Amino acid sequence: MAYQAENPKPNCSFKKCLGLYLIFFKIGLFTFGGGYAMIPLIENEIVEKKKWITNDEFLDIIAIAESTPGPIAINSATYIGSRRSGFLGSLAATLGVMTPSFAIILLISLFFLQYKENEIIQYAFKGIRIGVSLLIMMAGVRLFKKLKKDIFAYLLIVAGFGLALFDIVPVLILIAVGGAFGLIRSLIIFWKKVKNDG
Repeated sequence: MAYQAENPKPNCSFKKCLGLYLIFFKIGLFTFGGGYAMIPLIENEIVEKKKWITNDEFLDIIAIAESTPGPIAINSATYIGSRRSGFLGSLAATLGVMTPSFAIILLISLFFLQYKENEIIQYAFKGIRIGVSLLIMMAGVRLFKKLKKDIFAYLLIVAGFGLALFDIVPVLILIAVGGAFGLIRSLIIFWKKVKNDG
């Protein structure tokens, strides 16, 4: 059943800001593997449970967050917080997703050099790498399932994947070219619609 995502007035009471902070703190705390691994958790919390944005909006946010400077998780949190509660909401969500990473990296920097040769620590990191790979793969599969698929989308996916896999074209250029093709296609569709209506 389709739903209309909430679009509240951009104010942020202490309770609402704290709620945003805690949601993104939880996402940041329980996700290993960086921004891509966070995508399924953000989707589950924000789209499925809270229904603050729709699936289409979520895909747009991921596309924008990936193609703009900065980590994808922080960019996504900033946008969602802003849409939910304005500037203070974006600040709360951004701080929420950053706090666990900052604390964990600080602890690792203090103790990692002392224990990096420890066999148990090395096995733990090997296990984490496998888990991270699965999380990133799951994020890719879930995003693919939500895409509106047509021949144009399939061509871009196959071409982009092949060029990135064999390191033929830098990913940044692929993103820019994909965005340009999408814009040109949407303008052509809009022009045809205007022509037919006229």
